[in-house]
Amino acid sequence: MSKPSRISIVLATWCPHCVPLSLEMTKRMSSDLNIPYRVLDIDDKENGKIADDMVRQCGDNSVDYLVPQVFLEYPEGKVQHIFTGFSENTEITGRHWEDMFSSSFYKGLS
Repeated sequence: MSKPSRISIVLATWCPHCVPLSLEMTKRMSSDLNIPYRVLDIDDKENGKIADDMVRQCGDNSVDYLVPQVFLEYPEGKVQHIFTGFSENTEITGRHWEDMFSSSFYKGLS
């Protein structure tokens, strides 16, 4: 598999699992992998449609899907879902991020 070319985060600015927590983790991932990131706010008219389509096609989809969701995008067009936040407290979402950064999957990306 080729190196990812972009990270996209689907978020809501009012969600504490998204902002600042997951947005900061996405920025960290962007820096670690030296690739740009894109923010898709579900409450923005234009970006919300892109976010909905991405979640529907590649993410953890449901009628009221959970945010944040994070995706790696590849030059050949592949989109890989890699993270969904938790509906419990933000500490659980934070631990899930730390698990991601210490995983062999993540280490294999760089």
